[in-house]
Amino acid sequence: MKNIRFLHILLLLALGALLIACGGETDEPAAEESTATEAEAPAEEAVAEPDAPEETAVETTSGDRVQVRWFVGLGAGSDEPMFAPQEKVVADFNASQDQIELVLEIVDADQAYATLATQIAAGNAPDIVGPVGIRGRDFFRGAWLDLQPLIDGENYDLSDFDPALVEFYVDQQEGQLGLPFAIFPSFLSVNYDLFDEAGLEYPPMEYGAPYINANGEEVPWDLDAMRDVALLLTVDANGNDATSPDFDKDNIVQFGYYEQWTDFRGAATLFGPGALVDDNGNAQVPANWREAAKWFYDGMWNEVFYPNGVYDASDIIAGNGFESGNVAMSHTHLWYHGCCIGNIDFTWNLAAMPANATGQPTAKMHADTFGIMKSTENPEAAWEVLKFFIGENAQEMTTMYGGMPARLSLQDSYFGTFEENLGIADQGINWQVVVDSMAFADNPNHESYMPSPQEANDRYNEFWSLLGQEPDRDVDADIDLLVEDLQAIYDAAGNQ
Repeated sequence: MKNIRFLHILLLLALGALLIACGGETDEPAAEESTATEAEAPAEEAVAEPDAPEETAVETTSGDRVQVRWFVGLGAGSDEPMFAPQEKVVADFNASQDQIELVLEIVDADQAYATLATQIAAGNAPDIVGPVGIRGRDFFRGAWLDLQPLIDGENYDLSDFDPALVEFYVDQQEGQLGLPFAIFPSFLSVNYDLFDEAGLEYPPMEYGAPYINANGEEVPWDLDAMRDVALLLTVDANGNDATSPDFDKDNIVQFGYYEQWTDFRGAATLFGPGALVDDNGNAQVPANWREAAKWFYDGMWNEVFYPNGVYDASDIIAGNGFESGNVAMSHTHLWYHGCCIGNIDFTWNLAAMPANATGQPTAKMHADTFGIMKSTENPEAAWEVLKFFIGENAQEMTTMYGGMPARLSLQDSYFGTFEENLGIADQGINWQVVVDSMAFADNPNHESYMPSPQEANDRYNEFWSLLGQEPDRDVDADIDLLVEDLQAIYDAAGNQ
């Protein structure tokens, strides 16, 4: 009965994913899902039972070689310009040894989630999948192989990865579900021209460094300091900042702070990691995220250093806050600079995230990897392929997908190429803060698993949108109702 129920769930999810791909909408651009390397995944995720049935074996040999099927489509790689580079990777791997035949399966991104769900349900799953981010991975929760026995079995060298990033791919219930490959840390993007105009010191370029405030005092770079700066950098049409008694909050032309292209979970990580589901599967809004919601709400409607929904949809932000030139500090990921700074005509640089109540900053992370499916009959062969992708071929593959290599030894050369491609090699951009941000990745990740995630995603983004649209709300009551509604969604998912 469990096996039948599992297949039934996956088939329903396949249909749901297909419907989402054909007509669904999300509250955030594709880039926020997992980066420039991952197309916007439907937020619906498969809820697989831990004791999922063994998959029916696919043909596993071609001649004397073990066949490994590589599924591409949950992230980057499904667009036609990527076909030839990925085929080259396959040819290079197959030429590198004579034991394994790697076979490439590319599925259009709009159909990939439904296709993979159907394959799993039919007992015809591939062996290795990727690149894929956290949300895409957790769509198929329960379907991935724990890599730890393979890592331990050969004492695989992890010293070229930041330990925090290795830990980033650990699921406490399911194990080491991936290893670092292409990463997109977050940090502050800073409009230096607006700081210069206000006569303010720039935010620190290094984690742990202090800030010199408007009074010339050295203070910790934390949320309070950033808020104070944001108030001074929020300006109305008459040139009054948000601390002035003459400030006109209905005629703002410039904002001090902005969360670029994210949702409530992403924004809330400013106050530390969290999740909307606890370890027992119950709905929650952790205390730090409740505080975050109030902070953003106050910033939208009372102190007014953060754009509310009306301003967010206006020409002031224009759908791209930092590029608009009307935002002094924006929380962005590295993929943003790869995709979206081509029209920037002001002086900018990168800075450290502020510390929250823990005394440490949180730099939410987007990161792509490759996962081996639990159903594979050839885990050792799939492991050899995964090692090729993230090891000897990592530089070529991260370049191909546009990501920053997670391998520390490859990062210096990456930034040189990145600058050249963007035409900013002479601007002295502070790429070191990108590297340093890896140590402050959010774990649990803001895109991690929730029961019935599509419905849950819709509900928490309804809450987030409501904060930006209506003043004079009781935010605590709204949060309590959010938890109640999420619990009902989770309960319904558990009863299916």
